[in-house]
Amino acid sequence: MSNEPGPVPGRRYTVWIVGLLAYGLAVFHRSSLAVAGLAATERFDISASQLASFTVLQLLVYASMQIPVGLMVDRFGSRTVLTAAIVVVGTGQAAFAFADSYALALGARVLVGAGDAMTFICVLRLVTSWFPRRQVPLISQLTGNLGQLGALAAAAPMTWALGHLGWTRAYLGGALAGAVMLVVLRVLLHDTPTQAHLRGVPLSARALVASLAASWAQPGTRLGLWMHFSTPFSTTLMGLLWGFPFLVTAEHLSAGTASALLSLLVATSVAYGPLLGWLVGRHPWHRSTTSLVIVGALATAWGLVLLWPGDAPLPLLVLLIVVVGAGGPGSMIGFDVARTSNPDHRTASASGIINVGGFTSGLLAVLAVGAVLDALTPGAQDYTPEAFRWAMATQYLLWTLGVVQVLRYRRRVRSLTTREQVAGGSSMVDLTPDAR
Repeated sequence: MSNEPGPVPGRRYTVWIVGLLAYGLAVFHRSSLAVAGLAATERFDISASQLASFTVLQLLVYASMQIPVGLMVDRFGSRTVLTAAIVVVGTGQAAFAFADSYALALGARVLVGAGDAMTFICVLRLVTSWFPRRQVPLISQLTGNLGQLGALAAAAPMTWALGHLGWTRAYLGGALAGAVMLVVLRVLLHDTPTQAHLRGVPLSARALVASLAASWAQPGTRLGLWMHFSTPFSTTLMGLLWGFPFLVTAEHLSAGTASALLSLLVATSVAYGPLLGWLVGRHPWHRSTTSLVIVGALATAWGLVLLWPGDAPLPLLVLLIVVVGAGGPGSMIGFDVARTSNPDHRTASASGIINVGGFTSGLLAVLAVGAVLDALTPGAQDYTPEAFRWAMATQYLLWTLGVVQVLRYRRRVRSLTTREQVAGGSSMVDLTPDAR
């Protein structure tokens, strides 16, 4: 797999932008329920746990597909898998637009989750195929964060569309955008500078298991997984489902102010990308430390808001949003650990393993908030500020688990690095930076 540009150097950026647009569209579909939670409870006459089940099921599908998708990308290439992704996610969003029952809506969100699950690993593979290695950390960060611009269209614009166009036309419009994206992808996107379609070597079931086992055997892969687990779920919690209801119900903000804060969440996430990409590139020996600092900042900001007597002042809520915005970009550091811990032919499958972490923690966080709200306000859809504060406090359980595991696997990576150095070098050229 080449890491050098094709005959026209600028072409790599064209391919990247197309992949980035496809990922941004998937993020829009993923996030399109964020400002529609209250409308969904009325449309489908559902409880908080049932509302949470939309996002939980979507994230469950996403997380469960990451390893198979990684193997698919290694075998069939990004172009083919991205094509399937756009078709599946668009079909799911169209079905959600017309759904008139809870069961049909759940089925639609399964398709949205499945299509969404196929996009990000494809774009990461394109980055490693088209860009020189020295640029991969920064471009990967930009990919993860600029892709979140898709969530901007799922904040204030989606709020407007739901209010002026209605449920069906608002969601159907997003689904139709996929048809345009599909044409652009097929015309402009190639897997590598020399191949439109990159095909890996067909593997038997035993060889697939062996490849996954080899990726998992690298302590750096597991360190990356727990780094990815620990940092992004607060961003997921706020951006996908519970942020809008929390700000409106618990903090008594207007719908417009809450939507603006969710837009700020996306903007700050995008802004953190280049900063963290530069930081990781300059200080690769301190990647896990960077993740731990982000977790500490998240826990502190949430503690200030949840312990504030009465409604938190707007500047404090703005601070919370700015800090929470670091969670998504922080999770990207885990993929850089996977890249430097595994050979090129296992990059996508290792990234799939790591991507399970953040979406599993996001799933657990969303589910826990819904369960606590229902437990504290049984049979009601008007949740109290106290119930929301207890529900949001469940994040501390996940942060504790994540930090313990990051510290555990960081010690293992350091031990392995020391043994490799004593033995005269490592077979993995970039293993050493994972040790910090």
